Amino acid sequence: MTATNTPHIPPAPANTDTPDAAQGPSNPSTPSHAIDPAMAPNDAQTSTPHEPQADVTPAPIVTPRIQPINTPSTIQPPNTDNNQNDNHPPRIIAMMNQKGGVGKTTTCTNLGAGLARMGKRVLMIDLDPQAHLSLSLGVDPDHVEKSMYDLLADPSTTADNVVQQVGDDELLSILPAEVNLAGIEAELADKVVTGAAQAVLKQKVAMLISGIGQGNTQGSDPESRIPNPDTRYPIPDFVLIDCPPSLGLLTVNALTLASEVIVPMQAHFLALQGLGKLFETIAMMKQGINPNLTVAGVVLCMHEGNTLLANEVINDVNSFLTDARGSDAPWADAVVYNPPIRRNIKLAESPSFGQSIFDYAPDCHGAKDYAKLAESVAAQHAKLS
Repeated sequence: MTATNTPHIPPAPANTDTPDAAQGPSNPSTPSHAIDPAMAPNDAQTSTPHEPQADVTPAPIVTPRIQPINTPSTIQPPNTDNNQNDNHPPRIIAMMNQKGGVGKTTTCTNLGAGLARMGKRVLMIDLDPQAHLSLSLGVDPDHVEKSMYDLLADPSTTADNVVQQVGDDELLSILPAEVNLAGIEAELADKVVTGAAQAVLKQKVAMLISGIGQGNTQGSDPESRIPNPDTRYPIPDFVLIDCPPSLGLLTVNALTLASEVIVPMQAHFLALQGLGKLFETIAMMKQGINPNLTVAGVVLCMHEGNTLLANEVINDVNSFLTDARGSDAPWADAVVYNPPIRRNIKLAESPSFGQSIFDYAPDCHGAKDYAKLAESVAAQHAKLS
């Protein structure tokens, strides 16, 4: 990546107190940057096998030309005794990238499923009018009684009217979308000037994700942190929001609600250039509507680690994030998650069956990579205010 082609990424405030880090790989035409060796891509990374479990394949939601893989699972099954949402509010993470086709919905689907397999309660919010997250989890948008459109447009609709369990997984639930969500900006146009339109999602899901009004109190013991009989779902440990590939009103609502942003991207030049614009948007949101917003990290999707371009882009991202350490930039503590998500055809096939990769092909590289990503995200320090 030559200096003349390096895209603009907004600079972080300088920090003269930050010690020099070890020098990473250098490029003849660009300066050497401090790179964390642990962040380098590792295509050979695999998960430790666990006890096999039966693979139950539900009926497909469409009729594809491919058949699911019926192999025993090597991914650790859920441990419901490991739920740690005792006294902490949920981590609310927006999966965001204004560039389409970068693995955003795939990451949201399988990260959520991976966290649920670790015993975490996960609420998924589908904010994309294409409803691909809903489809990927086996929810048919044409057959839902209430959707995100109803929740945002109808004052009488509550989040509890819309939320539903994903299959037989009691730890995974979703607020599904459908195509009418594309018209929500017109529905909320008269509220944009007052700022109410930008915060309608935060207002409508507050009860569901915090327990306010549900008979729950901060600091209560785990068994009491469940809704009263008028509601159906316990307070989640994680809330994952699948944003549309744009920077419109729906994405602004997601960033108003979220405490963290994870950016799925490919290690391509244009994706790197778009990352700079994305970070500028997040910085503006932090300065205005949501001062607690941070960037948790970057997930490299459809990764091909044997290419020179991929390694150059990774070095650029790593050095940019390293330079921001100790600053007040929203991405000051962000990481490049390791290992990257390797390109794997099973990840493209699984949504046609409404299954996560753990149910569709639990032994493939994609399942192992997303299991590692779930572990990394769960272990990552949540920057709570």
